Amino acid sequence: MSDVLEIEGIDTYYGSSQVLFKMSLTVRQGETLALLGRNGAGKSTTMKSIAGVVPARTGHVRLFGQEMRGRPAHRIARAGISFVPEDRQIFPTLTVQDNLDIATKPAANGNRTWTLEKVYDMLPLLATLKNRLGGQLSGGEQQMLTIGRALMGNPSVLLLDEPSEGLSPIMVQRVGDLVQSLRQMGATIVLAEQNLNFCLDLADRAVIIDKGSSVFCGAIDELNADENIKRRYLSV
Repeated sequence: MSDVLEIEGIDTYYGSSQVLFKMSLTVRQGETLALLGRNGAGKSTTMKSIAGVVPARTGHVRLFGQEMRGRPAHRIARAGISFVPEDRQIFPTLTVQDNLDIATKPAANGNRTWTLEKVYDMLPLLATLKNRLGGQLSGGEQQMLTIGRALMGNPSVLLLDEPSEGLSPIMVQRVGDLVQSLRQMGATIVLAEQNLNFCLDLADRAVIIDKGSSVFCGAIDELNADENIKRRYLSV
């Protein structure tokens, strides 16, 4: 498989505080990469740096070999990177369908694989709620809406930041089933999570981030079998 996304040696700051230190990873075509680490390790900042929400000051963010670092977030989105933030950021005063419609755009190559009808087929819960205001949805329903909104942009890479965080067990299962379905369709996904167990059946490879740097990269099964790595970097 060829690399779709390449992050090489990025440094990212919030003001004068450095959060990422020479962070690097690659994402292959059609794989799900789990980005794991404790709370505060730098997972969300890595996602935001890729998406251009918190731009990296140095290093490279390449999508299909094209440099993304330095581009504004909306241009990175148009190039093919869709970001599902941890806090969802839906439009609370718009209906579910309006939230989806507002994000509609073709892929960078002009294709429209994802349409409103296809999103409703993939997420039938949203179809039943299409006339409800975003602010009236539960947390799990908002999470589904945010993922559906990202798909409406026909992304080449889907960034999911802590999609199971704060959800009921039933909604966590639904989110997991959705990621599995997207994976089976050949989507390229980066999944930031604290919960290794959530990722075991979903991810192909894993990167562990600790104190803003990558400390492990390998197959998800390899990570799960390494008790020392799990205890050192993932245990609470």
